[in-house]
Amino acid sequence: MNNGVKFVICIFLPVFIGTAIGLASMGDVSGWYSTLEKPFFNPPDYLFGPVWTALYILMGISSFLILRANPNAWKQKPGIIYFFQLAFNAAWSIIFFNFHRMGVAFAEIIILWFLILLMIVTFYLLNKTAGLL
Repeated sequence: MNNGVKFVICIFLPVFIGTAIGLASMGDVSGWYSTLEKPFFNPPDYLFGPVWTALYILMGISSFLILRANPNAWKQKPGIIYFFQLAFNAAWSIIFFNFHRMGVAFAEIIILWFLILLMIVTFYLLNKTAGLL
């Protein structure tokens, strides 16, 4: 598989997952979530889509850089961490927005932050740009 196809797949995967989760949670964002008391620094709802899309694209670019640095990365530690992080990222939205389980979402996001940190370090060791992204 050539690098162009790998790049498209690496971008498509997190953007697709993020879009699917966003669509699945959309009703609860405009419903239940809008009723919550939020801090003054909470960004407006219209920013979430563009910001998360950009973050998912950066994740895809980062994953491509790792795959290019190590073609077997998805079968090894970097890939395992990446996919666990992506799964926990998606699960958080479902837990929080769809099930309204704030305590469970809080515990899950702690695990997610640990996975993100582990991914950053693991990626950084293989490719500094990927780790920084």
